[in-house]
Amino acid sequence: MIQVKATEYQRTAYTRAIIDRWTTATPDQRRRGREWYTTAHRFAAHIASGDTGKGAGVLAALSANKSWSENCRLARKAFFDGEASGHVRDAITKANRIMAGTHPSEVLPMHIKTGCFYLCIANPENPEAVVIDRHAHDIAVREIYGQRDRGLGAAGRYNLLADCYRAAARRIGEIPSKVQAVTWVAHIERK
Repeated sequence: MIQVKATEYQRTAYTRAIIDRWTTATPDQRRRGREWYTTAHRFAAHIASGDTGKGAGVLAALSANKSWSENCRLARKAFFDGEASGHVRDAITKANRIMAGTHPSEVLPMHIKTGCFYLCIANPENPEAVVIDRHAHDIAVREIYGQRDRGLGAAGRYNLLADCYRAAARRIGEIPSKVQAVTWVAHIERK
């Protein structure tokens, strides 16, 4: 697990790793990564009958430890059935509260992955929000952790990596969520 209080050398190394993964992305991977949150935004609006914030909140609430396709299936089913299912109790409770009208920011942990996932889906052009999931972590540290704990529930560790993605985004000339999405696509499709 990486240290919460990284040295400037470590921060620079993490930022460089993110930029290096960006440079390995094919033109098609860059296109799909840049469009990822916009596509998710449209899907959120579709499943929630035009209430993009509600759709984004339910998607985020049901995202933990699920593939994107499974996440979409569960969120679509939740809106169709009028209640969430198929996930752990905490995720289901959060999704149901959001569907009942509670604002996602009152339900989701806004300082870590699910809250940031909501922000990026709700506003694909958000200039600050960045999702640090296991893939984003592994890209930055240049190591596949597999099932090992990354400690991303710790706000300090999460923010350290989010800051590195923001620094990489400034150097690349993109917003952080697009850098995260492009590098995610390149990472999961690596050979």
